[in-house]
Formats: sequence, structure tokens, C-alpha cells
Amino acid sequence: MKLNQELVNAAIEHINRRWPDAEQAVAAALYLEDGQILTSISLDNFNAAANLCAETGAICQAYNMDQRVTASVCVSKAAGEDQVTILAPCGLCQERLALWGPGVQVAVSDSSSAGGWAARTLLEVNPYYWATEFTDDGAWPTTADHNG
Repeated sequence: MKLNQELVNAAIEHINRRWPDAEQAVAAALYLEDGQILTSISLDNFNAAANLCAETGAICQAYNMDQRVTASVCVSKAAGEDQVTILAPCGLCQERLALWGPGVQVAVSDSSSAGGWAARTLLEVNPYYWATEFTDDGAWPTTADHNG
């Protein structure tokens, strides 16, 4: 499945359901290859060192299910705001999503597009992926390469 407004809406619905009154909240939604949508949130933990990115729960769930992730979106919302901000995946989440290759689509903020976001592949977001140095042909590692 390709990244589309339905996936963005799933993340927004999840953030509104789980964190309706939070000062600041983050939620994510992922498409699996079969079209299924997984959602997750960042942890609200007193010790910030124990926090995890919002995508982490859904990424782990997809991996546990042995399902391929095709697209990911992360949204952030401040208290009293109706509008959400699209967050590009941080470096750690790019690394987590790299398990499924450079074609995984991620949402990035883009004020020039109608919805305020655009879909980019991991390769577009990270054209100089470090792990290509450890493959025989310089290509992105396959899922099998990641598993060692």
C-alpha cells in the first residue's frame, strides 16, 4: 500500500483517541503490504530516557507478524490545537524501517503540497545509507542481510 491520506487520518484518529488532552502528543500509523493499518503512540514516561518513538510499537508489531511495512506516517499535536504536524521519521525510525528496504514510503512535512505533507521513500530521505557499505554490491541491505 502506498502512503495516502487514509494512513495520515488513521494516525490523527489514534492521537485524538489516545491523547485528547495531552500537552504534546505523537502517534504513528503504518501500512502493511496486505493493506492492514497498524497504529501506535509514543510512551508517556516520567523518565524521558525510557521513552520510545511513536512508530516503534507498530514497527515491532509488524515484525512480530512477519508482515512487510510499505508506508509510515508520524503526527504530532499540541494541546488545544486542532491541526497536526507531520513529522519525518527520526534517524532511529529510519533505521527501523530500513528492515523493509529503501522503497518504504514515509510522510514528510511539505507546505507546498495540498495536504501539507508529501510521501518520500527512505532512499529519498536518506540517500547515503551507511549500511550499504556492508553489502557485497553496495545496495541497501535486504531483510535477510539485516537478520544476519
